Amino acid sequence: MKALLEAPPGETVKIIMNQANAFQDLKEYLSEQGIGFREIYSREQMTLEFCKK
Repeated sequence: MKALLEAPPGETVKIIMNQANAFQDLKEYLSEQGIGFREIYSREQMTLEFCKK
């Protein structure tokens, strides 16, 4: 979260996870806070991507 808050405008920040439960919890928290993100799935990793406005 610190990286997202301190990123300059236009910077892309990614959080990469491999635990589905933690990933789902983080998505729910971010949605409740009104923070937009993009979900990216690969075989073993789940990524949340943010772009600082």
